[in-house]
Amino acid sequence: MSTTHYDPKNIEETYYPIWENRGYFEIDGNKTIAKPDKHFAIMMPPPNVTGRLHIGHSLTFTLQDIIVRYKRMDGYMTLWQPGTDHAGIATQNVVEKQLLAEGKTKEELGREAFLERVWAWKEESGGIMVGQLRKLGVSPAWSRERFTMDEGLKSSVKEAFVHLYNQNLIVRGNYMVNWCTHDGALSDIEVEHEEHQGNFYHMRYPFSDGSGHIVVATTRPETYFGDTAIMVHPDDERYLHLIGKSVTLPLINRDIKIIADSHVDRDFGTGVVKVTPAHDTNDYEVGKRHDLEFITVFDEKGMLNHHAGQFEGLERLEARAVIVKRLEEAGFIEKIEEHTHQVGHCYRCKNIVEPYISKQWFVRKEVARGSIDKTNEGLTQFFPPHWINSYNAWMGDLRDWCISRQLWWGHRIPVFYCDDCNHEWASLEEHPTSCPHCASKNFTQDPDVLDTWFSSALWPFSTLGWGNGDTAQDQLFQSEDMARFYPNTLLITGFDILFFWVARMMMMGESFTGELPFNHIYLHALVRDEHGQKMSKSKGNVIDPLDMVEKYSADALRFTLAVLAVQGRDIRLSNDRLEQSRNFTNKLFNASKFLQMNVPTFKDLADQEITTPLGRYMLSRFHRATAETRAFLDEYRFNDAATVLYRFLWNEFCDWGIELGKASKESVDELGSIFKESMKLLHPFMPFITEYLYHELSGTTLEEGNSIMIMAYPENTQTDEAIEAEFAIIMDAIVTIRRAKTLVDLGNQKIDLAYLKCGGDQAMMAPFISRLAKVETLHFTESKIDNAISDIGDAVEVYLPTDAIDLSPIIERLSKQREKLQKESDKLRGMLSNERFVANAPEAVIAENRNGLADAEDKISKIDAQLGALGN
Repeated sequence: MSTTHYDPKNIEETYYPIWENRGYFEIDGNKTIAKPDKHFAIMMPPPNVTGRLHIGHSLTFTLQDIIVRYKRMDGYMTLWQPGTDHAGIATQNVVEKQLLAEGKTKEELGREAFLERVWAWKEESGGIMVGQLRKLGVSPAWSRERFTMDEGLKSSVKEAFVHLYNQNLIVRGNYMVNWCTHDGALSDIEVEHEEHQGNFYHMRYPFSDGSGHIVVATTRPETYFGDTAIMVHPDDERYLHLIGKSVTLPLINRDIKIIADSHVDRDFGTGVVKVTPAHDTNDYEVGKRHDLEFITVFDEKGMLNHHAGQFEGLERLEARAVIVKRLEEAGFIEKIEEHTHQVGHCYRCKNIVEPYISKQWFVRKEVARGSIDKTNEGLTQFFPPHWINSYNAWMGDLRDWCISRQLWWGHRIPVFYCDDCNHEWASLEEHPTSCPHCASKNFTQDPDVLDTWFSSALWPFSTLGWGNGDTAQDQLFQSEDMARFYPNTLLITGFDILFFWVARMMMMGESFTGELPFNHIYLHALVRDEHGQKMSKSKGNVIDPLDMVEKYSADALRFTLAVLAVQGRDIRLSNDRLEQSRNFTNKLFNASKFLQMNVPTFKDLADQEITTPLGRYMLSRFHRATAETRAFLDEYRFNDAATVLYRFLWNEFCDWGIELGKASKESVDELGSIFKESMKLLHPFMPFITEYLYHELSGTTLEEGNSIMIMAYPENTQTDEAIEAEFAIIMDAIVTIRRAKTLVDLGNQKIDLAYLKCGGDQAMMAPFISRLAKVETLHFTESKIDNAISDIGDAVEVYLPTDAIDLSPIIERLSKQREKLQKESDKLRGMLSNERFVANAPEAVIAENRNGLADAEDKISKIDAQLGALGN
């Protein structure tokens, strides 16, 4: 497959199927290098079955693949568990929209037919994301791919639900929940709060005895039909005399009491608030404290009911303007002010969310107690560590988790209700035959489904067979998986689902196994554009990872994401950085081609004796890079590891090693073996080009040989300080001579003679310095050389004798430059010494002239130094 240029697309399309078909990604894919009792497990955050690959996914899966390939090459039995999530709300919405486009509704189809339609759509589109992931080169154990509603995981979800239900840790009752009139109940973290420009409506509530009115300010006038009290602060002297009086609700003429409660903020609005216990989270608590009536004024779809009188049948938000207009006409609106406040929106459909009292299922917050305690005992480590503070802050305010959803697509709640004896029970059976209490055949199943995150919370252990029964054992999981891979070694995911997913996995994992599900949790930040802006379609700055793979290659995208992945810091992705990574692949390709111009193929490093000074030096630097890369990967410092590899391969090997090799042809064999071995070091980051170059340098092909991905990761970290010190002097001498030559305009030209004052093995160093610094004759000296251009490096002093150089054109050029600068300097000094100019000129102009004068004088000083060095 040898070519004159690197063709990433062809390599990616050729290599990936070979890797996958040979089973390299599976837990026994590296059995030839596996070490006893070394296990590594990581779970793929299951992307939505509705999903398409976006740049955030690319970061998560790239970092996971880097660590997985590293561990696999390091001899660990490695499980990277792949799978997809059924994504209840999102998936049902997609199929409902398809039906609406056909002029149908899900209700017309009925539950069973609708679910058949969703399953068909899932089968059709569910593989899109995993296909796109393959283009990134990721290497999970695809044969074990799971779906959160496959038969085995359905069993584990029932097992978890029934267990918690029987312990009274899952309960049902009338609670105030976040309610989306389209998608039903939402948990607290499924509500997104956004700033909203609205109004403050100051409403007059007349006293029932006709003695006047009190003014109440509200942002939600359409809910006043559910008011069951007016509330003031018990220490607010303005209103103490009103406590206990009654007011009459405008238009509907229902009387309610004025009560006192310290919840009221005396300084906000009028200091008087209406209490609507069925439609406000805080009022709900007040209502319970004061034993108020709970009046729900609209239905599940947001339509006002009979409590709203003449407004019955209007949609809650559309009704606002109509209600306010009628209140104004009747004289009940005192004034309307503009007001900015936070409004909750459904994270899926962006509908405004309502606090709403509804009968729902909840996981009691007590389930989380063990996971909170164990996390704070240090049994799980966060990377970066500050995330434990965010975790604790949220868990400290934890409320019961609403897990029921008013959907058809999802895990149906396994609770049944007997029509004859009213017995309620949870069952592991899909279709119970009779009521366990009275044996009646007349029973129904709860119509709701579980929150998507309930099944996702079981992912670290349900995928390993927990609660699966015999379903797919020895195919999708093996009986010993829990012992080998739980707790998972590591979780890598975005910080934005710390509470959606991570905290719930911690809670459920600890509850069911007694152990936290992860030893380490790495939370990465957001991928933003090059200006630090969050990507959005409206801004037009969305970067499509598949486009980037097409344009720059999978390796370039992966390496760019890795080198930018500083722990705890947002990633700024730009075309420039991607271009730089693509240039890196070209640099590696060209280095390989240069090596092969001299030697067609190279031995494995283990079989190559390293004897030349350059070979020994480059081997020591390679071992140093190995030590640093391993240390950084072990701490999940992906950016530092990538930077080490870039520095070693580009700066040290290509820029120096190959150039030095031109003066040491006998070292090329050794350099080629070291470069070939370094492809293993880089492989987790750039799997395609490293595989290609390894085989090119070996004279083999992947099609007929073994893959680099199941070869041992380099581990020799022995360095040779003495040879490194020698080559530090060599490189310092080359740089210093080149710098001295530029002083006399001989930049890249060859010169006859140079003197060098330095330590080290001069006989060994001379050929390298002469060749790369382009010096015909190099003399080593112990003393300063007179009548010479000199320069001092970190470890050397360089002298270029002036009698061997025609200095007249250089002196003439420098003298002209000095003359021009002197005129500029004189002009500026004259202006700045003119009192009239200084008194009248703008300060910015004076500052600019002063800076110009300082700059001119600095340049004159440097030219004088150069002329002095030239003996002029």
